[in-house]
Amino acid sequence: MYEEMNSLPQVLNAKELKAFLGIPLSSVYDLLHRADFPTLHVNGRLLVARSNLIRWMLEHTDGASAIDDQ
Repeated sequence: MYEEMNSLPQVLNAKELKAFLGIPLSSVYDLLHRADFPTLHVNGRLLVARSNLIRWMLEHTDGASAIDDQ
């Protein structure tokens, strides 16, 4: 569904995050409830801003060091 980060919506809901990450919806909700995940709570909905998702992914993978090396 989403081939590039730029094609993601500015704010993702659980189903969009599921499609992007390719993980079960239950795992998405586990992620959205993690204390270190940048979840937005809006009127009972759990959302994540694309920019915060990218930052979080880079901080929690080897991606941060790969970007620093460029």
